[in-house]
Amino acid sequence: MFECRFALVLCAALALPAAAAPRGDAGAAAPAQAAQPPALSVSPDGTLVIDQRARLAWPRCVEGMRWTGSHCAGLARLLTYGEAQALARQRWKDSGVAWRLPRVNELRRLVNRSAQPPSVDQRLFPATPRDWHWTGTASVNTGSVNPYAYGNVMRGGAGESSMTVQQSWAVDMASGQARGDVGRGTRLVVRLVRPAP
Repeated sequence: MFECRFALVLCAALALPAAAAPRGDAGAAAPAQAAQPPALSVSPDGTLVIDQRARLAWPRCVEGMRWTGSHCAGLARLLTYGEAQALARQRWKDSGVAWRLPRVNELRRLVNRSAQPPSVDQRLFPATPRDWHWTGTASVNTGSVNPYAYGNVMRGGAGESSMTVQQSWAVDMASGQARGDVGRGTRLVVRLVRPAP
């Protein structure tokens, strides 16, 4: 029995390097893979950007702006976390499509962090404010709050008890940086997301 197991392990160990070794000439280039569709593409009607990999659909304009067929017109609305969540629920109810706030990693995918400076593709998302956007990722901080400390007031801790300080995550669309200590009373830009059609 021991010899059988030893023989199987030995055969498996010997087979691994052969399977992992490159085939053919070591200097030859690997064959080209079939062309992959771009990760982000514009929907046929031009109003959405479809993320094929994540299977998500993004409106080309942030809330408060509208797509004209060539650009985003209007002004971005700044909403509290609660207002942003209520907007997503109402949009879902009105359209029957599961609109929601994006998760941190989903929203960060829209920022090309290798570009100098980091940015969102303006051809896909014209007039995107280079500012903080709400996400649906929530944080709950149960530490005690001094409502008279300036830092606590700035992050939304004024007047709240030590057990109910709630914060959420936001993403800076100018850098791709994310932070989870943003008070829910802060007014930020909102871009909802939905499942791809």
